Order: sequence, then structure tokens, then C-alpha cells
Amino acid sequence: MNKEQFTTEVLKAEKSLYHIAKSILGNDEDCADAIQNAILNSFEKMHTLRNDKYFKTWLTRILINECYRIIHLKKEQIPYEDYFETQLQTDQEDYSEVFEALMGLEANYRIPLILFYVEGYSIKEICQILKLSQSTAKTRLCRSRKILKEKLEGVYGYEK
Repeated sequence: MNKEQFTTEVLKAEKSLYHIAKSILGNDEDCADAIQNAILNSFEKMHTLRNDKYFKTWLTRILINECYRIIHLKKEQIPYEDYFETQLQTDQEDYSEVFEALMGLEANYRIPLILFYVEGYSIKEICQILKLSQSTAKTRLCRSRKILKEKLEGVYGYEK
């Protein structure tokens, strides 16, 4: 893969990368940092990509790792009082009920759901990205749908 192809593929994946980073980090500034670092890291390691057709999957995995690195760094740096204050400010923002319910899911349920429904990845691709077995990926999708359904009960006319 040459530089021009790399740039083209990154531009195609831009929206998808943002959705994935937003689902993990929630904060736009952190999302921008994660995406920028993932693109830089992937450019530096472009020679390790074995097959160009898996570029987006490969880049997504790099992005997810970068998001988790940012979360890890933030946990070490932010005092509890500041974190609590940040959470209160985030809670006051006007988000849709679906977004709030989605962000309320644990990461191991939220990320496969975003990858499958928002980004359109297949089960096989999700397994590669998240390093899961097919049965685990399918189980997490099923459980995340069930949890999301319970959280959204009464919203948008949905009743049991």
C-alpha cells in the first residue's frame, strides 16, 4: 500500500473511526486524539499490514487499542473529584435516549453493537477486530440487544 492509497482508505474510514472512538471514549477531544494517534501509528506500521483488503479492520483494531490507552492514561491522571465533576457536566448535556442507553452499556457489549449496527461490520470482522470467537461475538450482540431493549422500555412507544 502506498501513501496515496493509505490516505484514500483513511478518508473512507473517517466517519467509522469517529463513531467507534465516540462509543468508547465519549469525549470529542479524546476521540480526535485517539483517531489522530491511530492514523499516525498505522502509517508508521503500514509495512506490517499483510493484506490491503483488511486495512479498515486493521486500522479499527489500532484505534480501539489507542482508545483503551487513553482511558488507561486518564484513570491514572484525573483525581476522583475532577472525574465526578466531568461526569455531572456530561450528564447535563442533551443526548438522545438511545445514545444514553447505548453509552450505558458495558464496553464489551457496546463496542460489538456499534461495530455491527452502526459501522456494518460482519460477525467475522468483529471477531478479528475484538479478538473474539464467533460464539462470543454473537452472544455479546444478543445480550447487548436485550439490555438495550430493557433500557429503552417506554421510550419511542416501546412497551413490554
